[in-house]
Amino acid sequence: MNIDRDLIKRRFAEYTADYNADDPKIKLKIDHTYRVADICERIAVSEGLDEYSCSLAWAAGMLHDVGRFEQVRRYGTFSDAASISHAEFGADLLFKEGLIDLFFPEKGKIENDNALEDFDILELAIRVHSAYKIPDDITKRERMYCNLLRDADKVDIFRVNVETSMEIIYNVTAEELRKAKITPDVLNAFLEGHTVLRSLKKSPIDNLVGHASLAFELVFSESRRITAEQGYLARLLYFQSDDEETQGSLNMMREKMKEYF
Repeated sequence: MNIDRDLIKRRFAEYTADYNADDPKIKLKIDHTYRVADICERIAVSEGLDEYSCSLAWAAGMLHDVGRFEQVRRYGTFSDAASISHAEFGADLLFKEGLIDLFFPEKGKIENDNALEDFDILELAIRVHSAYKIPDDITKRERMYCNLLRDADKVDIFRVNVETSMEIIYNVTAEELRKAKITPDVLNAFLEGHTVLRSLKKSPIDNLVGHASLAFELVFSESRRITAEQGYLARLLYFQSDDEETQGSLNMMREKMKEYF
């Protein structure tokens, strides 16, 4: 498989140009995509992967959120629960509806089994990057790329939650967020060191807790190193609530995260 980075970046820019870049949701995901691709490569390099493997990891980052743009256009939200699974939707657009040919125009001519296998890896990594867990019955190489993309995505989600208005991310007002109480099951999952199931979230601030809990799933040492280096997770957990009980819970969460790191 020939991974032409310049072509992929150019085609990504052309694809996203069809969407409204003035919409903060669209701009958010464009910027997020480039950062995730870079983090994918940084993690891959830290694991000692060869140049081609690092490029494959980078390509997974560039394509992982393709489904987000059409999700916003059709549904006006990033909430998978209120619309569709953006990861599965993106994988379908790429590998069932042929969008992958835009980024890899020679794909249809490839007969090499190893190269075709790498397209399967890309599809799997993109399809499960936002799933609660990845499948058990996959190869060691598939698992590595799935974990690598999932880690990179999580690392940048911490940044997005700090740098982007939470009203945009969570579709709530700042006042609603400051007054909200954390659902007990959500708080318990966090304090036990688990990621928060989407089905447990009942309150606007549960989304903040859920995003912070993604740190417990980071697989690679480099992912934790980048998270600590950037400091966005710590800033996310220093959210100031108007609710005394919620503020106390946030204080406990910060201590839990300090222990983890």
